[in-house]
Amino acid sequence: MRIRAYRGLVAAVAAASAVTLPMISVMPAAADPDPAAFSASIKVPAVRGHLEKLQQIADVSGGIRASGNPGHEASVTYVADRLRAAGYQVTLQEFEFPYFRELTPSVLNGVSPGGRTYTRDTDFAVMTYSGSGNVTAPVQGVDLVLPPSPVPNYSTSGCEASDFAGFTAGNIALLQRGTCDFQVKAGLAQAAGASGVIIFNEGQPGAGLNDRRTLLTGTLNAPTMTIPVVGATFAVGAELAATGAAVTLTTDTEGDPHRRTRNVLAESRWGDPGKVVMLGAHLDSVTKGPGINDNGSGSAAVLETALKAGALPTRNRLRFAFWGAEELGLLGSRHYVATLSPEEKAKIRLYLNFDMIASPNYTLGIYDGDNSDAAGAPAGPAGSDTIEKLFESYYRSIGRPYTSTDFTGRSDYGPFIAVGIPAGGLFTGAEGIKTAEEAARFGGQAGVAYDRCYHQACDTIANVNDEALAINAGAVATAAFVYAYSDTLPGGGTPTSTWQGIGGGGLRHDHDGVSR
Repeated sequence: MRIRAYRGLVAAVAAASAVTLPMISVMPAAADPDPAAFSASIKVPAVRGHLEKLQQIADVSGGIRASGNPGHEASVTYVADRLRAAGYQVTLQEFEFPYFRELTPSVLNGVSPGGRTYTRDTDFAVMTYSGSGNVTAPVQGVDLVLPPSPVPNYSTSGCEASDFAGFTAGNIALLQRGTCDFQVKAGLAQAAGASGVIIFNEGQPGAGLNDRRTLLTGTLNAPTMTIPVVGATFAVGAELAATGAAVTLTTDTEGDPHRRTRNVLAESRWGDPGKVVMLGAHLDSVTKGPGINDNGSGSAAVLETALKAGALPTRNRLRFAFWGAEELGLLGSRHYVATLSPEEKAKIRLYLNFDMIASPNYTLGIYDGDNSDAAGAPAGPAGSDTIEKLFESYYRSIGRPYTSTDFTGRSDYGPFIAVGIPAGGLFTGAEGIKTAEEAARFGGQAGVAYDRCYHQACDTIANVNDEALAINAGAVATAAFVYAYSDTLPGGGTPTSTWQGIGGGGLRHDHDGVSR
């Protein structure tokens, strides 16, 4: 980002901080620090410096920073040391989690009636917690709905033991996405003697989250399988069902149900401990790459904001979190929220999440706290709407367009909204495809993924969009300052929630794997 352009952004951020945003009092008292000075203290070169350090850590750690590996531990040490030096009380919250890694690329090749090679991560992908194996066998469909029902989540393929009556032991079970968890489907197939499992998408057309023809990537929830399990596109599944094919299916994986990792939690010395403003980002990468956009970008912006805010005598207490094992199912944030007492939950007035905020083909997405787009997931807990409005005001103040992105529950805000804590945040896109309308509004290239290196080895420092990083680093700083000094915070009282995600969605826009 050019320095002149960044200075212009700082001026706009300062202006945004000095006006009254919807439902939020942001004007500091006479004795409070100058909001413009705080905004100006967040320098893009400093944020990039954190990203460069995370890249260096990955470079000497096998190219990854995944939880349960040395690269993540080194990332934890780096972040914790910087926060301690800035005066924070730092807690390293250790927890046990089920580890998983694909050691070598999986293979799916047709043997008969013709030899076809299927493309990994395009036609099929190993499911998290799949077992290992190398099998060649006929593919046998189990209670498939072909053509698919017009109604999504209709198929019960492989959901009952009775579905496998007549299944030939040693065959590869072909199952369809539907009403029950992948773990249930794969477990019943293994119990019936299947040598492998292919679960393909259900088949209903749609846009974005609602398209059930795309590659099905997901998780089996725990490393209990001893046979290969992969997800596939609807087209691959329908083809295998129609031809009565035999295939070779190979997976080489590592699972450990008792691996340990850590969250980094940093508490400021200032502010009312009964009014906690919490910001977070996941620090781990996947096991396929260094994770510099996903999610070094969010971690770096939150870290730099924390470092500059450490000396501020804020009205409300600031708490910063850097989550572990997000990529295996939000395990770090889930553990944290599960360990909170009702009294501790009530003190957290809001949670702000920053996950992938510098995608190379970005949009500027704000989590849809009030369900204003009337699509997908419902509104967040009461108060989430005001958080959305704050970010909208920020983008408007700097002359930038924005869009909404659903609360699917598949990033670290999920455990917070599940217990009724207001939440919000930013997201610039993952493997979803940018539309022509989005390209007209945000620039970039239509028909191309927001992040072509999502969950891949090429998610390096070169994968980060400096413009998006600068814009959103300013947004993180602005939100932290606004809520640190606000007399009125979104949450309060005992949080309660009946919020539920959309279940099985989030494949193209929110980025954690699905389980059904």
